[in-house]
Amino acid sequence: MYKNILVPVALDSEDNRVGDAMAIAKTLASEGAKITLLHVVEAVPSYAMSYISADVMAETREEIEAEMQGLATAAGSGTTAKVINGHSGRSVLDFAEENNVDLIVIASHRPGMQTLLLGSTATHVVRHAKCAVHVLR
Repeated sequence: MYKNILVPVALDSEDNRVGDAMAIAKTLASEGAKITLLHVVEAVPSYAMSYISADVMAETREEIEAEMQGLATAAGSGTTAKVINGHSGRSVLDFAEENNVDLIVIASHRPGMQTLLLGSTATHVVRHAKCAVHVLR
């Protein structure tokens, strides 16, 4: 049983499986476990930044935070939401290490030929995590 579980959430995915990942996290959680839903906001390429106003960026961030908070509230007590900036795979691993996560429950998206079995973020997390990883396919 795990005490500190991280569930990365890709809100932009057409195949959003937060409910399935949360069910797994709750099944594997010990009593009183802490579950964190984490969304990583990827950096906007510099060539596109000039076309996006600061107001739009701030509003988008607020919408993401509100959606994440709604997911955490729906999941019940012991679940919190966090939104950070960075590269998805590396940021998930950094967050897990900095917060003493002992399990990551991550959904794998439809992979392409370059990743064969898992999506790129899930592949990176599985290969480099210093804790247990449960992949939801």
